[in-house]
Amino acid sequence: MSMFDKPILVFQTDFTYAEGAVSSMYGVVKTVDRELEIFDGTHQIPQYDTWSASYRLYQSLQFWPKGTIYVSVVDPGVGTRRRACVAKTVDGYYVVTPDNGALTHVKKYIGIEAVREIDESVNRLQSTRGVAIFHGRDLFGYTAARLASGIIDFEGVGPEYPVEEIVEHPIYEPDVREGCVKGYFEINDPNFGNLWTNIPLEAFQSAGFHYGDMVNVSICHDGTEVFRQRVLFHQSFGFAQKGDPMIYNNELMKVAMAVSQGSMCKKYGLNFGPEWTVVFTK
Repeated sequence: MSMFDKPILVFQTDFTYAEGAVSSMYGVVKTVDRELEIFDGTHQIPQYDTWSASYRLYQSLQFWPKGTIYVSVVDPGVGTRRRACVAKTVDGYYVVTPDNGALTHVKKYIGIEAVREIDESVNRLQSTRGVAIFHGRDLFGYTAARLASGIIDFEGVGPEYPVEEIVEHPIYEPDVREGCVKGYFEINDPNFGNLWTNIPLEAFQSAGFHYGDMVNVSICHDGTEVFRQRVLFHQSFGFAQKGDPMIYNNELMKVAMAVSQGSMCKKYGLNFGPEWTVVFTK
């Protein structure tokens, strides 16, 4: 099997590049098989944030070639009884990850066909078997490399367990009515300070909102209103004046908010999570 027949490996972690963790993981992969291609998703997931790991996985997985093996390591429970697993999606991708909520969005929006717990007696780097705190290197990266190289197949990962037992975060649905939509900010764009809601564009438009409208926006944190303005709803940032807030359709076809050439998070002191609710009215 040539390198072009082997699955691509994509890694995302909360490790950053501040020390050698990422390099060590990639070294293990290349030790298993020099031909394997490795790419970065991101290594700047917020520390211990398995919700963000789940969202970023869903955000990018679908744009990689079918068969890609995505390794997601945000693992606050490393070394404990939480499951280490490989999930196979209904459309032919594999996700190697701790089963700690990181599969939430993939399971809901893509679908998981089967999941297997990694058998550490076989699929673990034996030279570091005394280490319990670096499964990204010793378990996840190593298993992903063995799977991608063809040393093991999916059945060789370890015992299958029911998809229904996958650990999931709660996902909240928006409240959509004529002229009024209620939701919350489920994630941010950390580089630009945009905030993405859980409201699909189609639902927003079905409630009567159209590009070019000025929309009443109320944002609350734990029930206390922290933002109230009339805000432009449009397709892209350039339709708003520099420094003005706006509502737009993000890359996942959901309603989001930004400041044109600025940061919504920084300018107004906002963040994401179920306690950050937003109401749009005509």
